[in-house]
Amino acid sequence: MHILVMGAGVVGVTSAWFLRQAGHDVTVVDRQGRAGVETSYANGGQISVSHAEPWANPSAPLKVLKWLSQPDAPLLFRLRMDPAQWLWGLKFLTQCTSGRAAWNIRQMVNLGIYSRSTLQALRTELGLEYDQLEKGILHFYTSEKEFEAAREPTRIMQDLGCDRQVIDADRALELEPALAPIRNRIAGATYTREDESGDARKFTQALAAKAEAAGVEFLYDTEVVGFEGTRDRILGVGTIDSEGAHRTLRMDSYVLSMGSYSAHFARKLGFSLNIYPAKGYSITAPVKDEEAAFQVSLTDDEYKLVYSRLGNRLRVAGTAELNGYDRDLNLVRCNAIVRRASEIMPDAAHWGQSEFWTGLRPATPSNVPYIGKSRVSNLYLNTGHGTLGWTHSCGSAAALADIVSGRTPELEFDFTGV
Repeated sequence: MHILVMGAGVVGVTSAWFLRQAGHDVTVVDRQGRAGVETSYANGGQISVSHAEPWANPSAPLKVLKWLSQPDAPLLFRLRMDPAQWLWGLKFLTQCTSGRAAWNIRQMVNLGIYSRSTLQALRTELGLEYDQLEKGILHFYTSEKEFEAAREPTRIMQDLGCDRQVIDADRALELEPALAPIRNRIAGATYTREDESGDARKFTQALAAKAEAAGVEFLYDTEVVGFEGTRDRILGVGTIDSEGAHRTLRMDSYVLSMGSYSAHFARKLGFSLNIYPAKGYSITAPVKDEEAAFQVSLTDDEYKLVYSRLGNRLRVAGTAELNGYDRDLNLVRCNAIVRRASEIMPDAAHWGQSEFWTGLRPATPSNVPYIGKSRVSNLYLNTGHGTLGWTHSCGSAAALADIVSGRTPELEFDFTGV
């Protein structure tokens, strides 16, 4: 079967790889000049099964209300006259019960564990290098209330097989001495030894090169503009390249992996995906002092920031701004990340030399992605991964390749049927 994958971010490229390994002919189309240069470009860098507590949880509604007036809030709704935003927000509220949060944690932990092991096997098989570190992820809490609130989600994750351990501040310092400047403020921490970190852009581009060598065709600088077909079947995908040439790509089946823009193209096909762009930010700074710089990947839970060591660079990323498809760099939010990072580890990096980045992460209200067959008979979905696209990419792609090939995935997951 010849399959067109729409999107060359980390999810699209992993989809292409596993589909090719399943014996399919694969073409990938993307509007950028190479793989992994939009949302996958400068994300937080974590492979974080332990980051499975969804934004939608019982404590979220009051927090969101409090954050509405804070321009540097971790999760910020910038209210717009946008029906999609309001529908997303209403659905988000329905996911904030303890029962829905527990169900969503189960989905994300199951997918995360499967995806992490799939990534590890793929890395070994192909010898991929992408500044990876296998030193675990340490969540630290500077609020006693937030630390206590983390105990129940941690217990649920443990029951599902995620080895996330509750530890005290002394143990946190043993694992990561770079936290010494804030030792007196750490209320507690959790540690997941099997989690990892690495540069998603380097991984995506390295895997794209392997996929191309294996026979996958990449059509870069080519934008999807529309579809030909009937209500239940795609007959072709209309594209335009950088020189303005139009072309219709006709394949047997299609995979939608276009991040936040997946919702837009689903509407063109007559159905809805409840995906809304969550604008995230990151800073990347050169290491200043090796002794003061961290090695273990960190999550600052109170501020919803993640820290990853990428060779001689330190990446700090986080926050989510629901403000439509605006991609302007908000310096208030970037400087808030610099301020917090320099407060936590002042000598770790040349924070004043930080490179700023922003990207649109495709968020669902539940944080659970769409993976599987759509209501259009020859269209498959692999999209809506929110902040966990890097974490879930390999498992999502392997499961999708099974579904496309008529096999039952190994993964226990609520595969979509929209």
